[in-house]
Amino acid sequence: MTSDLVWVLIRQDDGANRYRVGRYATRAEAERIADQLDGRSRQVGQEQGGAPERRYVIERVAPRLAQA
Repeated sequence: MTSDLVWVLIRQDDGANRYRVGRYATRAEAERIADQLDGRSRQVGQEQGGAPERRYVIERVAPRLAQA
């Protein structure tokens, strides 16, 4: 159920644009995915000679209440 997915993983680019990547039930799960994705972006940054920086943030959202 989507109301149980209260942790949102967001990617922020250099222009401060934010993109929702996914929703997760636990913060640990969101952090694990962020670390995997962030590892890929760090490798690309290092290949291009840039300094790697964290591009993913995790936020908690309020679950939606069921409407009758």
